[in-house]
Amino acid sequence: MQRRHFIGGTAAAALGRGLPAPALAQGTAARTLRFVPQVDLTNFDPVLTTIYVVRNAGMLIWDTLYGVDSALRPQRQMVESEEVSADGLTWTFRLRPGLKFHDGTPVLARDAVASIARWSARDFLGRMILARQQELAATDDRTFRWVLKQPFPQIPYALGKAAVLACFVMPERIARTSPNTPIGEYVGSGPMRFRRDEWVPGARAVFERNPDYVPRDEPASWLAGGKRMLLDRIEWLTMADAATAAAALQNGEVDWWENAISDLVPVLKRNRNVAVEVADPLGMTGVLRLNHLHPPFNDVRARQALMLATSQEDYMRAVVGDDEAMWKANNSFFIPGTPDYTEAGNDLLRRPPDIAAAKRLLAESGYRGEPVTILATQDHPWVKPQCDVTIDTLQRLGMKVDIVALDWGATVSRRGNREPPARGGWNAMHSFNAGISCVDPATNFMVHANGPQAWFGWPDSPEVEAARAAWFAAPDLAGRRAANEALSVAGMRDAIYVPTGFFMTYQAYRRNVSGIGKGPIPTFWGVAKG
Repeated sequence: MQRRHFIGGTAAAALGRGLPAPALAQGTAARTLRFVPQVDLTNFDPVLTTIYVVRNAGMLIWDTLYGVDSALRPQRQMVESEEVSADGLTWTFRLRPGLKFHDGTPVLARDAVASIARWSARDFLGRMILARQQELAATDDRTFRWVLKQPFPQIPYALGKAAVLACFVMPERIARTSPNTPIGEYVGSGPMRFRRDEWVPGARAVFERNPDYVPRDEPASWLAGGKRMLLDRIEWLTMADAATAAAALQNGEVDWWENAISDLVPVLKRNRNVAVEVADPLGMTGVLRLNHLHPPFNDVRARQALMLATSQEDYMRAVVGDDEAMWKANNSFFIPGTPDYTEAGNDLLRRPPDIAAAKRLLAESGYRGEPVTILATQDHPWVKPQCDVTIDTLQRLGMKVDIVALDWGATVSRRGNREPPARGGWNAMHSFNAGISCVDPATNFMVHANGPQAWFGWPDSPEVEAARAAWFAAPDLAGRRAANEALSVAGMRDAIYVPTGFFMTYQAYRRNVSGIGKGPIPTFWGVAKG
């Protein structure tokens, strides 16, 4: 697309000429790491939002009861031991001794209970457990018991998943905050402490090493094992402009760029002081969410028309460029190569885009030229290109497009508005879903189609929900695959959302930084700066 050629040409030329880098605050401490996250940390309540940058920062501040390792297995983290009754209905958990919050108070079982209660009120897996819950209570300072009315063997996975929303343990006084109200304190027991006094939304967030943190003895593996911090200070520096971030990395003013966009990767690879590599082999999926509550997309035919007009190649080339090793068409709600992957029912996505047929289907839906409001994010490198492609597609379908240009933070705020577009709502928006969040119906919250309880767009498909319930009840892999195929067929037919393709992203860092791994989130434990 022309936009990509412009960015690639101008930014690469500027860097190649050695133009002055942005004036950033300089530091000399070898144990301070300057990190450029994918987007700004505009808010910091990991229960109120599914934004990945909030989850990523949360992993530094708050610890979790369990943590998934690189094989997607839940391992004990804050939990020392657990016991499960023979009928699978009573779980008894005991916390590790010596756990301490950043304010010096001990971590107690009642803190874990309050944190689970707040998390489960909003998380998709948490709500499933909550529906089966009979009692959740602390029995002493280190022990709590969770009694269910029906078995739910995935409890450790739910409490330790890398997918949003993560179940972080907070002090009881904070966890007692309504799950619909932002927390006012950022106190955890994790390996780093948040320096709220240095937080400048839109510019910087600062974390300092927690001297009281006692890591587990096991080797670190993703979110599991010993989170040993070798850094004293981590500064998250917001740089919405990719060329600015690339120049800062080349000049040594930042150490690690989470999302090195493909246009600038060739330039970065020519710098001998910079390493560039794939960030996460599980990759990402692009997502187009349509609002099922209001015209025109409350009619399934209008949603199907857009699905029929979709070109995943256009989306993926817009997001990551022409390197076909970094993207592929993905006509599924799930990640290629994983056990639950299925393309059942995806006829509309699999066939080449057909604008003429899509126009006929759109006319059948009753669309008569009404404005279609799209939340067009401008500052997110994975979202803006998708918005550009969708705007073009809508216009080629003959739809009147109302483009609302927003930054990512404003998009996140507005997407929860269920009112009609004329009263602050919306018709279409783009997002993305990490591969770790798309391996099965337990993690992919975007396939939930239970109306008001579903993710933004609020699809309502009883057949999808029945298939999802069958997946959880299935006794073996064959049963889960059959249920997931039924889910896929119903979800594609009802167009609960439009997958726009699978892509991987690059990360880039200075070669004097060691210990940076590949995985679903940037993990800072074990990272050192030479």
